[in-house]
Amino acid sequence: MNLNDEAAELAPRLYGLVSVVSAQDAVRLAVEANHDHNQWWPPHVDDWRIRMLVAGWSTRVSYAMVDVYAEVVKKADAYGWHDLTGMHDQEVAELVRPLGLVDARVRYLRSLETFLAASEVLGRRPLTMPADAFVEAFAAEVNGASYKVAQCAALYARGYHCGIIPVDSGMVSKLAPLLGVNVGSGTYAHERMRLLLEACAAADSSRYRDLITARGHRVTVPEEATPAWWLHLVLIYFKRLFLNRPVSPRVCALRPVCPAVLDCVHAPRRRRR
Repeated sequence: MNLNDEAAELAPRLYGLVSVVSAQDAVRLAVEANHDHNQWWPPHVDDWRIRMLVAGWSTRVSYAMVDVYAEVVKKADAYGWHDLTGMHDQEVAELVRPLGLVDARVRYLRSLETFLAASEVLGRRPLTMPADAFVEAFAAEVNGASYKVAQCAALYARGYHCGIIPVDSGMVSKLAPLLGVNVGSGTYAHERMRLLLEACAAADSSRYRDLITARGHRVTVPEEATPAWWLHLVLIYFKRLFLNRPVSPRVCALRPVCPAVLDCVHAPRRRRR
């Protein structure tokens, strides 16, 4: 089955799941807290190169560390791209030390610097080239940048409402089975799932806009934009709040889940009654 056919089959299941989970207060509150001003990728960072850097540095940062991470982002933004890239590795290491994985984060900066310099020579325009081509190039050429990091870099650099839906490991391992989607294994699974979700978001854009209103989510979506960013956050926070271990006993035990998704006759909590 090609991607278009698979997306057409997935679209109603995805909409049904999102319709249910977006009604959960915990999901709504998390989405509202991160939609217009995301704590991982804050809008106050103006330089798109710093945004690509921050997207990579945001990996392997736990929710418990988000305040520490925010301070590192503020410092990096205050230095600016040219001062950061002009630092010695040891200076960069001291900056990112609170986040851990110091060597990997220093290598990411240096590799990103090389990628952007090469892009200029090759005439590649990271902000305007086709998203699929950017993700492929970034994942292949930037040290430590998997498809997931490449997707995040593209989204943050281009802006929340550019239509890109980053896919993390939990979305591949936990959410895809719930939706009855086989995205394969390995790093490309993230990219396969991204393409499917984005196709669904575009196909049902007006329905998702109506759902935002119906669920009372206090978020701002530009008139011309597909609500892909909102969809990403709903899925991310549903996964975090309901699917991460221990899996909520409210979640349907079937794979794919039944249309009720939560509190159905298949849910472990319901079966114990």
